Amino acid sequence: MNSPLADLGLRIPIIAAPMAGGPTTPAMVIAAHHAGGLGFLAAGYKTPDAVEAELRAVRAAGIPFGVNVFAPNPVPITEQRYAEYARAMQREADRFGITLPDAPIDSDDHFGAKIDLLRADPVPIVSFTFGIPGREVIRGLQQAGSTVVQTVTSRAEAEAAAAAGVDALAVQASVAGGHSGTLTPDNPPPAVPLGELVSDIVASVGLPVIAAGGLGTADDVAVVLQAGAEAAAVGTVLLLADESGASATHQAALEDPARTETVVTRAFTGRPARGLRNRFIDDYEASAPLGYPAIHFLTSPLRKAAAAAGEPELVHLWAGTGHRHARREPTAKILTRLAP
Repeated sequence: MNSPLADLGLRIPIIAAPMAGGPTTPAMVIAAHHAGGLGFLAAGYKTPDAVEAELRAVRAAGIPFGVNVFAPNPVPITEQRYAEYARAMQREADRFGITLPDAPIDSDDHFGAKIDLLRADPVPIVSFTFGIPGREVIRGLQQAGSTVVQTVTSRAEAEAAAAAGVDALAVQASVAGGHSGTLTPDNPPPAVPLGELVSDIVASVGLPVIAAGGLGTADDVAVVLQAGAEAAAVGTVLLLADESGASATHQAALEDPARTETVVTRAFTGRPARGLRNRFIDDYEASAPLGYPAIHFLTSPLRKAAAAAGEPELVHLWAGTGHRHARREPTAKILTRLAP
């Protein structure tokens, strides 16, 4: 099978995964290239203008790179369930003097405008998370010269992505930090070790695979490469990197020796995501509704205020199970150390 990375000049099979919400920066993408790997910009939660500015910053370095886009796959929520959760969230927000949205907000994250931008000024690789875009979107990007990668979390999702015509797969295990890329957030697939998942998908689907989720050491990377992945993507281990844009509150929590447990929660965004356990999860996970992006927009002002105030108990401390391997070092040094 043809490798989507073969023409990118990678010297190490390591990718700096796109982390939406701020942790991934143009400087991190550029540093990943200098290490011999590949970096991905995260287009999620950004305006098209902001994405374009980051594209310019990385293009100025004259390097190959990728861009990750959230494909619309909304999770509906009733007005009643939203209102019930909103009342609880507002009680938390009152401490910061902020008012939260009293009605669900919907958004496709400027999907059409971002696709138009990437078709007009193509990048080597475009990856999608949350949903599989339509065939016309995939073909349009391919015709513009981009390799299209789809994030999947099961063999069934991999088969659906292959049928849609993508070029490669980013196979994500349940131990990954941040949002699960599952196409069915109301019914996530069973947890399977990443090596097993990669082996199964490579054998059944036959597309090139990038493996992601819980990878923190060179031995971890070697396992997924032996299972058939052509590269490994890492995110959590880069949260403390010199080039990381993660908040000081998030970074301090990652270094707190008392925080030893990561859990999957929907309490922050209405969609399953893995982070360090804190009071917010303990208090609200049991009552939290599914509903994306409505719950994301509901809690976002609260989370931002708490992060600015240095209160980690109310912040989404996204982290995978390999979070103890994160170090305050340059991105290039971290990625080089992970190369088998």
